[in-house]
Amino acid sequence: MPLIEVCVEGIDGLVAAQEGGADRVELCAALIEGGITPSIGTVRQALAVAKIPFHVIVRPRGGDFLYSEREFGSMLDDVAALRDFGVAGIVVGCLRADGTIDEPRMAALAEAAGPLAVTCHRAFDMTRDPAEALEALARCGVGRVLTSGQRDTAVEGADLLARLVRQASGRIIVMACGGLDAVNIASVLAATGVEEMHFATLKNVPSGMAYRNPNVGMGGTDLDREYRNTVTDAEAVAATIAAAQSTA
Repeated sequence: MPLIEVCVEGIDGLVAAQEGGADRVELCAALIEGGITPSIGTVRQALAVAKIPFHVIVRPRGGDFLYSEREFGSMLDDVAALRDFGVAGIVVGCLRADGTIDEPRMAALAEAAGPLAVTCHRAFDMTRDPAEALEALARCGVGRVLTSGQRDTAVEGADLLARLVRQASGRIIVMACGGLDAVNIASVLAATGVEEMHFATLKNVPSGMAYRNPNVGMGGTDLDREYRNTVTDAEAVAATIAAAQSTA
């Protein structure tokens, strides 16, 4: 059986994934940006309620993975704080402008993490040579890479995922992601042989706000966004896990 990690936004998402049967959670804020570092309060509350391990994304902003010195300094500070909190792991990724892994920075983050598990997130999927990127991460002391096989979905990237599993040969865990659901997760597992799988089961629910100002939007052009919340669907988590287990 593969280990199942669910990507969530905030403390309520963690609880929903836990209730759905996840083995582990990736804890984020702002999944609309692809995930950024959650607040200190969120991490503390997660530690109070979590019955399963969770890894925390350390990403200071959305956009690319080419960080300024100040941004990188903030990442090191976040890693140190998370290590002191005692979370199970961190999720990070730094690239050079030429599309290669920024080895000095990734090695520094792994060293700062100490005993914590270290995962490279989908910055990996933006590298120009995935085989070399995998070797670079192994050299940096990174224990896991999250990847869709450099395609939009794991179904499309299955061939590369399988090659990466063979290349890793137990030195680094390859965790598949990208559009996984109850319909396709079993076939991706069979085609790739990955040890771990990662997905989100998000749905939009209406806000409980009775009063709504139609003339103000807090960002972008979607004026209804303030009255629509994105949550993790615990039933969809359970269904997707059951589909993965059907291959056992």
